[in-house]
Amino acid sequence: MLTSVIELTKHLVRMNTINPPGDEEACAKFLGNILEGAGFSVFYFPLGEKRASLVARIGGNSTKKPLCITGHIDTVPLGSAAWSKDPFCGETDAGRLFGRGTSDMKCGVAAFVTAAIELSDKLSGTPGLELVITAGEELGCQGAFDLVRQQGALGRAGAVLVGEPTSNFPYVGHKGAYWLTAKTRGVTAHGSMPELGQNAVYKAAKTITALENFKFSNPPHDMMGQATLNVGMVHGGLNINSVPDEAAISIDIRSVPTSKHTDVREQLQKCIGHDVELETFIDLESIYSEPDTPWIQTVFDIVQPYLGYRPEAKVATYFTDAAALTPAYGSPPTLILGPGEASMAHQTDEYCVLDRVEASVDMYKDIISNWCDI
Repeated sequence: MLTSVIELTKHLVRMNTINPPGDEEACAKFLGNILEGAGFSVFYFPLGEKRASLVARIGGNSTKKPLCITGHIDTVPLGSAAWSKDPFCGETDAGRLFGRGTSDMKCGVAAFVTAAIELSDKLSGTPGLELVITAGEELGCQGAFDLVRQQGALGRAGAVLVGEPTSNFPYVGHKGAYWLTAKTRGVTAHGSMPELGQNAVYKAAKTITALENFKFSNPPHDMMGQATLNVGMVHGGLNINSVPDEAAISIDIRSVPTSKHTDVREQLQKCIGHDVELETFIDLESIYSEPDTPWIQTVFDIVQPYLGYRPEAKVATYFTDAAALTPAYGSPPTLILGPGEASMAHQTDEYCVLDRVEASVDMYKDIISNWCDI
């Protein structure tokens, strides 16, 4: 086994898992072999060629459900800007570890895997752990939803801990993501005789105006506020000298617990008209756990010495695999808590902070020990 959480993070960073295409299988099996060596039962779930998620279990009893800790091993592309550090080298400098996926979220995976292994010889007969390490998170939690669809892939969980980047601050939820494509149709004609056609771009322009003025009818959530809508992309026409017969509008809705997606879609369709087609691209409901839940208050107590203050309830801006996993487990209390820097996610010269990663191992061990009463 690698000697430290930093060395493990470096090893994971050196494995290129940019999604697409992903190629997470080698990374999943590397982690699985380490966990198997520590006594975990490990199961792999393919997600296409050279792609796989893994579920690892240890312990378990009839009195209390296991604690699920989850994270993903795919990363986003590098982007067009030049990096000053090799994104797949694992270089350290000034207390930081650089590379694609360092913060989002290979340091988090390395930290909870290290913590689980260090406690593995104490977990027999306890409620135990279920580690869910997924492929395909970056493009809509594909790996997590694949596990949900496969009977028996997931076990039980009394609480869910997501190792996404939070600088070791516990978040009690996150907004949902509801991504839609609105399509308008027309009739093509020669650009010199537009009266013979029906311009789909003109219809799209009216639709965009309607979307700009769209008002959510649900009450705002106490912590997340109101849902938001943004038109992110517009495509229409094939060439300048033809009347376009199709246009597409990409809509990014970030939902809150009071705005269910089925209701939002119905309101949206009414707003833009039923002659505009709506297609769903991503459908991830928001996640929220009441801060006064006993386990969440316990975790707040546990992380206080690591933060230097007792945290107050906050929510994350991004979505996580909890959108798929938490409902599948019966909606147990869920926290997002990991050592990565959220501000560095998807950035050029992405990095994680070494001290924060090392501290997170002890933090995870404290949370596991409390859950399993060891």
